Amino acid sequence: MTQSDVIIAGAGIVGLATALKILESKPASRVLILEKEPGEARHQTGNNSGVIHSGIYYKPGSLKAQNCITGYNQLLDFCNSHDVKYDICGKVIVAISETELPRLASIYERGIANGLSKIRYIEKNELKELEPHAYGIKAIHVPYTGIIDYKEVSRKYAELIRKAGGEIRFTEKVVKINDSGNSIEVSTQNSSFNTKVFINCCGLQSDEVAGLSEKRIDTRIIPFRGEYYKIKPERRFLVKNLIYPVPDPAFPFLGVHFTRMTNGEVEAGPNAVLSFKKEGYSKTSFSVRDSFKTFTWKGFYSIASKYYKTGFGEFKRSFSKKAFVKALQKLMPEITAQDLVPGGAGVRAQAISNDGRLIDDFLIHDSGRIVNVLNAPSPAATSSLAIGQAIAEKIINKL
Repeated sequence: MTQSDVIIAGAGIVGLATALKILESKPASRVLILEKEPGEARHQTGNNSGVIHSGIYYKPGSLKAQNCITGYNQLLDFCNSHDVKYDICGKVIVAISETELPRLASIYERGIANGLSKIRYIEKNELKELEPHAYGIKAIHVPYTGIIDYKEVSRKYAELIRKAGGEIRFTEKVVKINDSGNSIEVSTQNSSFNTKVFINCCGLQSDEVAGLSEKRIDTRIIPFRGEYYKIKPERRFLVKNLIYPVPDPAFPFLGVHFTRMTNGEVEAGPNAVLSFKKEGYSKTSFSVRDSFKTFTWKGFYSIASKYYKTGFGEFKRSFSKKAFVKALQKLMPEITAQDLVPGGAGVRAQAISNDGRLIDDFLIHDSGRIVNVLNAPSPAATSSLAIGQAIAEKIINKL
């Protein structure tokens, strides 16, 4: 049976960053990553909009705020050192009505509190200079925001892990964990491994894997699919960089927006639709097991009763291009259905507590030699190196 110092389940960007930080802190450690897919970054990491987040939205002092700010700087330093392409292009957060101005002010205040001293309010005229085709009565310009390909970042993390002596095994799904007190036996469908420390970075499957080692998990991952359209090449001039609406502070999604990608494409979206399968990227994706777990979770009904109107609107936009375009036209009146072609989709792992709270911050359970990352949605990709460093610091003295 293979003996490791650390086994990490999940080769998404957080799992890879964690392995990298452990190897940097203790180069002689034996680090093994087990990934159920045939390659790294196959789910949340590889199906997002590729934005380098500034930290403007997050409650000051929260794990999201702390790790996003720290992780932002670490990510840029990493990319500069390893020739990973990115573009700090900036973005605008746009208020389209007077009723949104107090929320815009709250976002600005959070940004200042989080140390983003270069953000600033802009009026209609300057908004038109930055984004000529956007509509708004006032906006915040966020010069820190950028774009990147997180799959490329993940490949570079994986390359460096292997160079440092770490190992990544694909098509190895963790199915059993047995902590004997002296060591932890981790079993996959193919093999068994022994380790001193086990770290669960399984994203959409994190609650399932946590359940293998923790008797009581007070949160469950509820999957939300985010669907995108792409703007046709001849109409990409409509978007210069990134255009975001003022989000609802009570809802953990940012609303449909426009994002220029590193490959030159422009995405419009996403919505946020309850998915009936954790790894379901199409409208028809369905899993009896995943759906059963969602609909038997007590906390789901509290969320459903609170957000049913919002949820209905998201479903409507999923099945009606006309409704999707109508939402986009609030930010850009001249966009039309003819400008858009179907794009991809991602699925966000959103943790919901048993008492019906949307877990809005990162959530990491540390039970000694087993660490379960139970909630790491956006901005986890931007924050990956900071999260990895925080986890490494938790376990390094146990090796």
